Amino acid sequence: MGTVLVIMEKVYRYNEIVSGIATQIKDGILRAGDKLPSVRMLCKEYAVGMNTAKRVFLELEAQSLVEVKPQSGFFVSNHRVERLPLPAVSKPSLIANHHEPSELSSQVYSSIGRNDLTLFSIGAPSGSLLPLAKLKKEIIYATRALKEGGTEYEPLQGNIKLRRMVAVRSLAWGGNLHEDDLITTAGGMNALAFCLMALGKPGDTVAIESPCYPGILQLVISLGLKVLELPTHPVTGIEIDALRKVVSKIDICLLIPNFNTPLGSCMPDEHKKVVVQLLAANDIPLIEDDIYGDLYFGTQRPRCCKSFDTAGNVLWCSAVSKTLAPGYRVGWVAPGKYKEKLLKLKLVHAIASTSVIHEAVGNFLKTGRYDRHLHQLRRTLQHNYQHFIDAVTEYFPEGTKTTRPQGGLAIWIEFNKEVDTVKLYELAMKQKISIAPGPMFTLQNQYQNCIRLCIGLPWSDELKFKLKQLGNLVKMM
Repeated sequence: MGTVLVIMEKVYRYNEIVSGIATQIKDGILRAGDKLPSVRMLCKEYAVGMNTAKRVFLELEAQSLVEVKPQSGFFVSNHRVERLPLPAVSKPSLIANHHEPSELSSQVYSSIGRNDLTLFSIGAPSGSLLPLAKLKKEIIYATRALKEGGTEYEPLQGNIKLRRMVAVRSLAWGGNLHEDDLITTAGGMNALAFCLMALGKPGDTVAIESPCYPGILQLVISLGLKVLELPTHPVTGIEIDALRKVVSKIDICLLIPNFNTPLGSCMPDEHKKVVVQLLAANDIPLIEDDIYGDLYFGTQRPRCCKSFDTAGNVLWCSAVSKTLAPGYRVGWVAPGKYKEKLLKLKLVHAIASTSVIHEAVGNFLKTGRYDRHLHQLRRTLQHNYQHFIDAVTEYFPEGTKTTRPQGGLAIWIEFNKEVDTVKLYELAMKQKISIAPGPMFTLQNQYQNCIRLCIGLPWSDELKFKLKQLGNLVKMM
């Protein structure tokens, strides 16, 4: 126990130092070009070891806040930080509806797999950022390890190794899950579908963020449910007061609290706790989609709503679709008190998960390769975010607003009211550029002047040129 306390104290100290220096940079106390203390000076000033001090600088560099100059030391980065204004809190109508989602979503997502397009529209990491060779080896190992080469049905609840490793990883966000708390699914959307089918009946109302991931809108409407869109802050997520006002009108709440798409907002812990308590007090289940939680840019993973759940009222869903292998369709859900309902649904709709793939992913998590991959992926996405912001600032018209996500794969951009992003999408496609127009992310008449850009593409001069082209198209509108 003493060793654990020492480790926790070191981690806390490390996070404290990183947070303190980052705040000084963002507040302008430390300015671009300022020289930072050396590693040895940092050790002396904060009474930490050499390894801890080195980690501090590596983390600040990963966040694009500092840069190293050979033979000179560390300096505050010249990257322009947070210069563009934030979009305002969204203001959707608080009246539930069951309008069919725009056909625009199907049109945009039909571009998946097209190598002739720059796909700013698809919210997933590029294959070039994924450990493809290592995953192929894991598939081979899984085939050898499983009985009958993985051709037999696995237990209904899912691969034991995968569930065990997901449970272990839940300790990082306060989940304290046991392998028996989890059910595997065919990806994150499959987990959400099982939850909605288990909890809702046609005509029920589901409260969601606004703007919201188009796939969730399509799924909810396809099940005969209604959507109630909640006002959402671009940094802190849904407005809790708005949820309080409509809590008597909803039957289910479905949220992406950590780095939701398209805003990239992350609910503070105190907000998560209040939401969980409010919904539990009104006997309204919360489906928590935590698919982006591992893609944080800071020093530690954010907590989940599930960590505040004492009544089994939160159904926590996640997958590796946004972090490791979109096409593998490996997901899971910790359904709390609704476990038996979900098991019955899985038996009817799937019988079992794909044994070989789930075994391979479970082993990838067990060996530590997943964490090493995530560390590199997070650094890449953080750098990409800064590159995107620099390009948007340089090439997009005056008055452009952007979100400032602290994780995830998306940037939400708001133009002046005269910009029609559906028309922009059509013009951009002629330049072989695919974007996600704002109207995709709502069932209401809003966000016509907004777009979502995915930052999960490898940065290059060509990508920068495509953003310049896109900015020129906006300026002409």
